[in-house]
Amino acid sequence: MIEVTVFYYLVLSVIIFSIGAYGMLSSKNGVRLLMSIEIMLNAVNINLVAFSSFQGNLTGQVFAAFTIAIAAAEATVGLAILLALYRSFGTVNLRKISKMRW
Repeated sequence: MIEVTVFYYLVLSVIIFSIGAYGMLSSKNGVRLLMSIEIMLNAVNINLVAFSSFQGNLTGQVFAAFTIAIAAAEATVGLAILLALYRSFGTVNLRKISKMRW
């Protein structure tokens, strides 16, 4: 039987964070960009929970709960902004929206 150590959680977190970073850097769609940011925040939450459980205290888990609440608020505001952009310009492609300048 394989003993699961903090190393396995760190590897999983790095893989998930890399997927989110690649999606954030390569996406043109606003919804896909928000999803990539949420994936990156989930990778951070995995790190926080893994370190706190292996150290035996709950501070990382409490901080992860706050991070989840902030991520929900960020997603709500981001989707509201994307909805306003879609109503104004008819697209959520962030590269086509150039009328946002002064």
